[in-house]
Amino acid sequence: MFGYHVNTETHALRVNKIFWNKEVMMRQLIHNLTSLMAIAAAVGLPLAAHASDYPNRPITLVAPYGPGGASDLSARLVAGSAPAFLGQPMLVVNKTGAAGVVGSNFVRNSKPDGYTLLSARVGCQMGVPAMNKTIPYKWDDFTMLGLIERNPFVLVVNPKSSIKTFADFEKKIKNGEELVYSSAGVGTLLHTGVAVMADAMNANFEKLIHVPFKGGGKAAAAVVSGQVDFSFQNLSAVSGKLDAGQLKALVVTTPARQKIIPDVPTAKEVGYQNIEMVVGWSAVYGPPGLPQDVISKWTDTLQKMKKDRGWNKMTKGLGNIVDVRSPADTRAYVEAQYKAYDKALNKMGLRIE
Repeated sequence: MFGYHVNTETHALRVNKIFWNKEVMMRQLIHNLTSLMAIAAAVGLPLAAHASDYPNRPITLVAPYGPGGASDLSARLVAGSAPAFLGQPMLVVNKTGAAGVVGSNFVRNSKPDGYTLLSARVGCQMGVPAMNKTIPYKWDDFTMLGLIERNPFVLVVNPKSSIKTFADFEKKIKNGEELVYSSAGVGTLLHTGVAVMADAMNANFEKLIHVPFKGGGKAAAAVVSGQVDFSFQNLSAVSGKLDAGQLKALVVTTPARQKIIPDVPTAKEVGYQNIEMVVGWSAVYGPPGLPQDVISKWTDTLQKMKKDRGWNKMTKGLGNIVDVRSPADTRAYVEAQYKAYDKALNKMGLRIE
């Protein structure tokens, strides 16, 4: 119509050639991408959401005891410091019950991806498994990422109590007087520690009446309110109450006196050095079967936390001893303590089987 002629056969050949070239190019692109993915998988290079990207979302840190106790305080210090080295925030969740067993077992049964971890404590990870063989986990049913601190214990009373010194306490114990004490639950170190102390003093353990609470914070509050006579507590958990004059410490379970309570004598000074074995600790645990890259990430993170001035200052300020250990060293330390308590509790007839 406009004097313009098109050779339809030639045009069709050109079009077909263009589409054929595009199809070849697409096939080649797909082939190349597939080959690259195969190579990446073979040599372990990260793909879009590979585990080596860990962590790529917030991490939940479970504290198995109530707010205000040593487990809770330790968890919140970790959650406040570790994100600087992890690149992701951490959320502390308190899952209480059964002397820390509920929260511990929750983490044990969680997906082993590193996003649900445990603020591990000496009580629910060592003391309870040593005492109660019927709980749903054993002391070594977790991936141990690292010990972070040790906690001296102090024997505390109400300042208004007639017990003013350790000598007063010893006299009542030796005379066979009934005394009521609080703990964070059956099998926790706040409970078994009293048994170890009674054994060291050759005291009648049956004269000491145990009242368990859900967490060390509530156990300490029971002393403050006068509900019980005494409690064996983590120094870190009660340092604030000691400063405020709400509690009075009679002895500390360290070889040397502590700077934050310089007037409180050591176990050796009062004549019972064996009480030094009553020492708490905090660690970071995960479910069994955590992948190696998650373990490595946390090993590196805890070593960096060890050098972090802020975390050190706050940890020491609570009366704790900074003691960051590797997964292997952590396991060896916990195993040795577990065996010692398992033997002592069996001797005193306190094991539940």
